[in-house]
Amino acid sequence: MQLLSTLREAWYFYSRHLGSIVLLCLPLILTESVARLAITYFTGSQDDLQLQDLLVSLLFYPIYTAALILFLDARSRGLVPHNNELLRQALQRWLPLAILSGCSAMLIMLGSSLMVLPGLWVMVKVIFAEYLLVLRGLSPLAALKESFVATRGHFLQIFSVVLVVVLPLWAFDFWLGGTLQTTANPLLIVLSDGLSGLLQLFATVVFFRVYMLLVPPRP
Repeated sequence: MQLLSTLREAWYFYSRHLGSIVLLCLPLILTESVARLAITYFTGSQDDLQLQDLLVSLLFYPIYTAALILFLDARSRGLVPHNNELLRQALQRWLPLAILSGCSAMLIMLGSSLMVLPGLWVMVKVIFAEYLLVLRGLSPLAALKESFVATRGHFLQIFSVVLVVVLPLWAFDFWLGGTLQTTANPLLIVLSDGLSGLLQLFATVVFFRVYMLLVPPRP
């Protein structure tokens, strides 16, 4: 797997299908942002903000992520799926993917609590779990185990993609969040969340391409 060619192919797909990705995922991303603001407003507490963010993310993130993965898989096979069908299938996978997302987040946070590098190691090892669950119908635990197996021997290749794609997106998201801390304009916050969410979806496209290159097809 060549890093530059992988990124180039992923960017070509992302830019070419950006309109379809926006129509499929952006409404859910914006709804997620509005729900987060509404919960913060009605509870009026900042103490449990991280827990609230996690719960809201587990409600919406699995739906638009599964829909995007299904879209990527369909387009890679030359199909043109309808958004309603993609969302219907994504809803069927919501609970397993929410469980998987929660488990992955806890594993990464546990690794990061030890040091930064263990957290990045866990992130690399579970990077294919979402694709395995959505596309192969594996259970959350089975998807995690299979991802650990599938990434064996490819750690440095995947880690290089994380460094080039994920860390800059996190840095931008952190900068954007810090910039908006002083604003009380909910519309501006929602729009910035939408922009950040669309950029994060590019990482999903990149790692789908990595998944296609490194994970053997199912017999």
